[in-house]
Amino acid sequence: MAEFTEFFAQGMAYIGAGLAVLTGIGPGIGQGYAAGKAVEAIGRQPEAVGSIRTVMITGQALAETTGLYGLLVAFLLIFAT
Repeated sequence: MAEFTEFFAQGMAYIGAGLAVLTGIGPGIGQGYAAGKAVEAIGRQPEAVGSIRTVMITGQALAETTGLYGLLVAFLLIFAT
């Protein structure tokens, strides 16, 4: 019975890690949307390219942290259990 619970817990950790990796979908969509809107803004106001680029890169860095947190949780579930 002890082996069954150990294997079950390990299997659940792998399923949880797989779900945690899915957090990369949201930042990918958000970053693509932000980049598209930045390109549109640069097309409308080419003289503001510096400030638009700065704001876009800052926003994308903040959006990427959620994906990195999901990856960190996945690694913890796989290797720390």
